[in-house]
This record gives sequence, C-alpha cells and structure tokens, in this order.
Amino acid sequence: MVFSLLRNGFLLTLILVLTGCASDEPVVDYSTYPGTTKPLPPASNAQSGSKYGYPQSGYNPYRRDSDYGYGSYSGSPEVQSFIRRMVNNHGFSEGYLNNLFARANRLDSVIRLEGPKSSNSGPARPGSWTRYRNKFLTEQHIGNGVEFWRNNAGAISKASAAYGVDPEYIVGIIGVETYFGKNIGKTCVFDALTTLSFDTYRRSKYFQSELEHFLLMAREERMDPKQPVGSWAGAMGLGQFMPSSFRKLAIDFDHNGRRDLWQPYDAIGSVAHYFSRNGWQYKNPVAEPSYDSYDSSVITLSTYEGDEYWRVHHNFKVIKRYNNSNKYAMAVHQLAQAIKQRYMYSQASAN
Repeated sequence: MVFSLLRNGFLLTLILVLTGCASDEPVVDYSTYPGTTKPLPPASNAQSGSKYGYPQSGYNPYRRDSDYGYGSYSGSPEVQSFIRRMVNNHGFSEGYLNNLFARANRLDSVIRLEGPKSSNSGPARPGSWTRYRNKFLTEQHIGNGVEFWRNNAGAISKASAAYGVDPEYIVGIIGVETYFGKNIGKTCVFDALTTLSFDTYRRSKYFQSELEHFLLMAREERMDPKQPVGSWAGAMGLGQFMPSSFRKLAIDFDHNGRRDLWQPYDAIGSVAHYFSRNGWQYKNPVAEPSYDSYDSSVITLSTYEGDEYWRVHHNFKVIKRYNNSNKYAMAVHQLAQAIKQRYMYSQASAN
C-alpha cells in the first residue's frame, strides 16, 4: 500500500511538472483560490471568448515554441524566497504557489531577447526617425485605424468624454502598440515573467516586481495565472499594459465584472484612463514643426533628408509616459492625426 501511494504521488508530481500552457491544462478550482471572494462572471457574457479575450473551452491561447523548455523553478532557492514573500506579504498559499511554479516553463526565446544590449558607442546612423516612422505610418495602419475607430466608435466617444482625452490618440496608442489588436502577443505571461525574473540578470528585480503584481492581478481578477498571453516582456492586451500598470490604471469600462484588456471596450477605456491620470490636456497641441533647433522645447529627429525639428508640448510628454522615446511619441502623434483625417473624411462622405 505504501508503495502504491508513493507511486501515485510520483505520477501526480510528474503530471504537474509536465503540464504547461496547453489547452488540456486542468481547470483551476477558484473556490480555493487564495484571498478571493468575487465570483466569476458567467461564461455567456457577450464580451468573453473573442479573439482578444479569455479563451473559450477548447481554445488554446498559448503557442508552445520549439525552444520552450521546462524549468526547475519549484526547487530554486530564489523562487522559494519569492514565494515566502508572497505568502508573508500578501497571504498566498505556499502550496498553491509551489504547484504553480512547478508548472512554469523556462522560455529560451525570452532569455535571448532580454540579453545584454549593445553599447551603441559609435556615431548615430542618419535616418533613424525615417526607419521608425515607416513601421507605423503605413497605409495599412491608417486604414485599419479607421476601421477600428468605426467598429468601436461608441466606446471611443464614451472614453474620450469620460476622461477628457482626444479620441484619435486613444486609437493611435492601440495602433502603435498592437496594430489595433492584431498583434497582442502569444506568450504565456506567467512563463515570460518567471523566466525574466529568475533566468536573466539585467532587469531581474524589475521583473520580479512585475511578477508580484501579475500574481496579485490574477488573484484580484480571478484569472488562472497560466491563462493571460502577451508580449515576451509581459505586456498585456490591446494597450500592452505591464501588470503594475494594469493594477493601477486598467478599468472595467463595460461594467461586466472584469478588467479585460484583451477586449476593445475595456482596452479603450483603460488607455484613456492612463492618459487622464498622467495629465492629458484635452484639445491641447502635441507637437508642431519648428525651425529653431536651440529651443529647449524642440526635439531633433533624424531623416534621410536631414534633421527635422519639432516643438513639443505637454501632451507629447504624456505620451512619453507610455514609452519614454521621442520617436515613439511622434509615431503615435502622426498616426493619430493621419487616422483622424481619414476617419473624419469617411464620416463626412457617408453623410
């Protein structure tokens, strides 16, 4: 009998270790989920189960790349220290977290992407803004942006009015971040953050903080932590929120009981809320061409035809709170303006 129990225990452990982000993963019993009381919304909710949102039964949102491997996180001293902090600081079940980390996958592709960055000590190559702009200021981006605005006009108008954010910039952010939801990422966020926290060094402390926020987010939203997918660095949804930003700034804009940034409605409201909380000034300028390269409010962007000078305003700096890059903020600005012009023209033509 003892042998039988040991054998069954070994088989159970082996199953848990080999279970990854797959469609046949056991269903989590949320009645025993640590520290949660909020019931899940019904599966028939109109906002669930789309290509952006939570998976329906039988749908596999995870793609196991050929270089995905199983880690030994449950036996790692560093992981055990992290688990103890989560237990002591946030009341998680130690057994629950040990089981969860036993099923974590070590993602070699993520390790490569997070590898040491080059110093770029040589002279800057001319045309960096031209190359960057050409990724986002395309006919496809503008056309898809108009379609996204048209399909979600009610949510965009409501978010703009509720948070005092110009609608084109809500659309612009989502366009630059995920091509209007067409490229939200396919990586299991828990696996990515675990790999970045315990198998990389450059920003491991930052990613451990994000992993902490992610587990708290999953508990608050009553998600299976192995369920959400996103970028290789752990950014999620149409607006690519990191877990700390999700917990602070994501909103349940459609009032269905969950903050689902994989759905356009909640993503639109959350991006507007993000801008509002960072001081967006409605209908105020963002940037305009300048010929004075010595003014402190003027930035320089390199094109193949020479440098461009842009006088930037407060709202430009608000966009940079999303991503602290002049090229990023300018891409959002110019894409937003191009989409707005096309969208307004199409609306006028329809009338």
